[in-house]
Amino acid sequence: MAKDIYVGEVILNSEVKKDFFLLKIGMPDIFSQPIPGQFVMIRQAGRQDPFLSRPISIYSFRRSKSKCSIELLYRVVGKGTQVLAELSKGSKVEICGPLGNGFSIASSKKKIVLIAGGIGVAPLSHLAQCLHQTISKRDNAMTLYLGAHTANALVGLADLQKYCDKIILCTDDGTEGERTLVTNAFLRDIKKYPTEDSMIYACGPKPMIGSLATILNNQYHCQVSLEEKMACGVGACMGCVVAIRNEFGEKTYKRVCVDGPVFSIQDIIWEKS
Repeated sequence: MAKDIYVGEVILNSEVKKDFFLLKIGMPDIFSQPIPGQFVMIRQAGRQDPFLSRPISIYSFRRSKSKCSIELLYRVVGKGTQVLAELSKGSKVEICGPLGNGFSIASSKKKIVLIAGGIGVAPLSHLAQCLHQTISKRDNAMTLYLGAHTANALVGLADLQKYCDKIILCTDDGTEGERTLVTNAFLRDIKKYPTEDSMIYACGPKPMIGSLATILNNQYHCQVSLEEKMACGVGACMGCVVAIRNEFGEKTYKRVCVDGPVFSIQDIIWEKS
């Protein structure tokens, strides 16, 4: 289960909104091309406290002839991410990745729907970037539903506006866009998306994904990236397991870090806590 660890150099670490940061890291040229939905484990190089790396979805990836870079969009929620927020240009970081299974690109679908809650916008932004490069703008339409608690938590819009034909914003307090849950906004529009000609991608808090599963009722093709706490990122600690149906419809448990984080929404078993 051991993975290669690369040393990267911070190019930019900017606070885009309060407690939300965009971290751009220059990586060795041998760093693998990430699939949208994959993530990295990151920590400051040479630092022992905190000991564990932090899992962060890949927000963007760029490669030129002699170098490459990744961008990570993250929110400060504890000691580990606070350490990342204090990194300055030129700082060294240890990166393990890209990790996990990402999204499958459904370029044949006429309607592409992205549904993001909060920082769940990060992997969907990388996906939108790749979809924009592969789908036909004449034959396909990409719509984003983006929700957050408040306007100050709506991030990533500048990049997504380059890729999406339409963006619907939702906030719990009504400070920007519609005052409603992002899943409610999608439910209102669901008839716009024919079941066999639409592909839905989503990432956000577990209650949002659970609500979306109820709305879709196994009638749509939908891939979701699950948000779970991870300690190792490579499947060793078994700390991020979720209940999943296998191909026989039987309940089993999968590790989000190596079997996911992307799953078909209809395979997820929503257990009562």
